Amino acid sequence: MSGSERREQLIRISRTLFAEKGFDGTSIEEIAATAQVSKPVVYEHFGGKEGVYAVVVDREMQKLLGMITEALAASHSLIKLERAALALLQYIEESSEGFRILVRDSHAASGTGTFASLISEIASQVEDVLADEFAARGYDPKLAPMYAQMLVGMVALTGQWWLDVRKPGREEVAAHLVNLAWNGLTGLNPNPAITAASRDQPVSVSIPAQAPVPVPVPGKPRTSEKELRELEKAREKELKEAEKARLRELKEAEKARVRELKERERLLKEAEKERERVLKEAEKAREREEKIRQREARLAERAARLEQPDHPE
Repeated sequence: MSGSERREQLIRISRTLFAEKGFDGTSIEEIAATAQVSKPVVYEHFGGKEGVYAVVVDREMQKLLGMITEALAASHSLIKLERAALALLQYIEESSEGFRILVRDSHAASGTGTFASLISEIASQVEDVLADEFAARGYDPKLAPMYAQMLVGMVALTGQWWLDVRKPGREEVAAHLVNLAWNGLTGLNPNPAITAASRDQPVSVSIPAQAPVPVPVPGKPRTSEKELRELEKAREKELKEAEKARLRELKEAEKARVRELKERERLLKEAEKERERVLKEAEKAREREEKIRQREARLAERAARLEQPDHPE
């Protein structure tokens, strides 16, 4: 394998082991044995278990955050909510190992750890969306952070529950999530369903220039003139929102590149230290071997002298 191929192999193997056993339950020896390489190879690429774990977690966080960010680029609040819920459930379904790594050592309600940090970052994006909606509808935008935490926490904890049960299906779970968030307990729809605008929109595609007109929730009244005007205003904001999303993505990509450079620099330094340590150990071993060899030679010479007949007592 080339260096890059070996690195990707080690990341894949570590991802599986961390998902099964967690960080503490996984060792460098196990990673190296599974990859059929020696431990120094793992140290050379990542500097240690912490290094490879950081790479695995960072990749999973960026993947999930990218899917959620794209989902929030829709123009209508209902579509944003539906696609965000579908994006999280899709990630759980397609990247179960990655999601287990993110949540294994950090519950969403704990406030600390990788998953809690990710949830906090998503909540900050939802906060911006809610603040605009609150202002447009005459509500206090200062309440947006609190509602963002409520909304994201509900979706995240539901995702953790669905990780193991997997029933009902992804779209049905998303529909009921949106049903509770959108309609509230007093206005629950007995037969909720995801709108066609979200069902027919893959999460992985690029952000469209203009989102399709949202389909009303089954069982709800038809769109009023006031709502139509609000939708028109939302469509006018679409390009601005898409531009904001693009700028956020550029900033995140720049941050990711900086982190990658710092990580490479750290790994190189640790690999150099490891090489120096190995060389020192090898030098010490050679010195010990030389001393043993010299001692054996002296003993052999002394024994030879003792075997001679004229050797003085």
